Amino acid sequence: MRRFKYSSLAAALLAVVTLASLWGSSNSQLFAATLCVNPGGTSGCFAKIGDAVGAAAKNDTIQVAAGTYAEDVVIGKPLSLIGAGRSTTTINAKGLANGVYVDGLDHPGLTNVVVSGFSVINANFEGILVTNTSDVIIASNRISANDKSIDLADGTCPGVPAFETLEGFDCGEGIHLSGADYSTVSGNAVNNNAGGILISDDTAAAHHNVITRNVVTNNPDDCGITLASHPFFNNAAGKPLGVYSNTISDNVSSNNGLAVGGAGAGVGIFTSVPGAANYGNVVTHNRLTNNGLPGVAMHSHAPGQNLNNNVIVDNIISGNGADTDDTVTPGRTGINVNNGFGGSAVSGTVISQNVISNEDVDVAVRTVASVDMNLNQLLGTGIGVDNLGNGPVEAVENWWGCAAGPGSAGCTTVSGPKVAFTPWLVAPF
Repeated sequence: MRRFKYSSLAAALLAVVTLASLWGSSNSQLFAATLCVNPGGTSGCFAKIGDAVGAAAKNDTIQVAAGTYAEDVVIGKPLSLIGAGRSTTTINAKGLANGVYVDGLDHPGLTNVVVSGFSVINANFEGILVTNTSDVIIASNRISANDKSIDLADGTCPGVPAFETLEGFDCGEGIHLSGADYSTVSGNAVNNNAGGILISDDTAAAHHNVITRNVVTNNPDDCGITLASHPFFNNAAGKPLGVYSNTISDNVSSNNGLAVGGAGAGVGIFTSVPGAANYGNVVTHNRLTNNGLPGVAMHSHAPGQNLNNNVIVDNIISGNGADTDDTVTPGRTGINVNNGFGGSAVSGTVISQNVISNEDVDVAVRTVASVDMNLNQLLGTGIGVDNLGNGPVEAVENWWGCAAGPGSAGCTTVSGPKVAFTPWLVAPF
């Protein structure tokens, strides 16, 4: 009997301690609240989104009613910011730095932020900027007409923050994940910014992010979707920290980088300075059409870089432009894997199951390392594979447009040395 009473008392005390712990932790979602914002600040709601963010506890939800809000909303705590819909709820950041800034740079350890249901327009720099944050969801927004501070005459962006180390020529693009990890950008319409969506390591390593089901179009000065390894802002050497293990899937990226002086691929995977690292990323099931540079452009521009083990699989690629500068290609190009003149070897690249059409060169390669490509449909107007370098290209089991194989009537061709293409497919995969 005493044992029963003692056990019951212990259980009760444990329950009280646990409840007290939960009560004292503002991090617990058990007590999360919902705050509201509307343009008039009526019915107990806030009139400004920023005021609601300031008043919110961790893990609260802020519901923003239809209307236009002239703000730069800075988020430094876990919360969900939910608009009534991107066609009705607008953050107009005219004259301001950003529309929404998820600021993990000044709030270390920031996680679990959701931004959804907004139209974000007219920011000087990014429409939505995310730094040093994990588990962010940016979903179902329209990001349009941002990057207003860009000076196209000299390729600069006056006032862009110093921690954005190589954003001077594009003001950071529409959506920018800098040093983010395990985050998702999904279902957004991104158009008429300088560039579309950017993942970079300016402020920390950027990895295990997913960019999916976005429509990225008509961003005139830069790529639709960019993965870029940049100098790190916070050490003397500026050694990059790496962009890796990200997935770019099920997006439409079209008509980007078409302005005079613009240069934009459908998807760009780039390394900048020595030591830059951009590896192990997957580009899959995207539609990449009519961009100013190739549908997928991989560039190494300096020695000592890591642009290895990237995978390009099951994309539809058509009608894109030629590459330029030190990664030049001889005409419109679907995929360009290129270490330029003096860049690092690009190894472990896999190109598979893509359908490439309406290009002068379906796949261009310049690297001393081997590139593996198979089960692709190479349906362009001329060259199926152009090896511009000295490394081997393993191009067996591809469909070249006719059963007789490359160089036959109705088929695309092979150009350059060390391209293995036998056996080929006698019907499309």
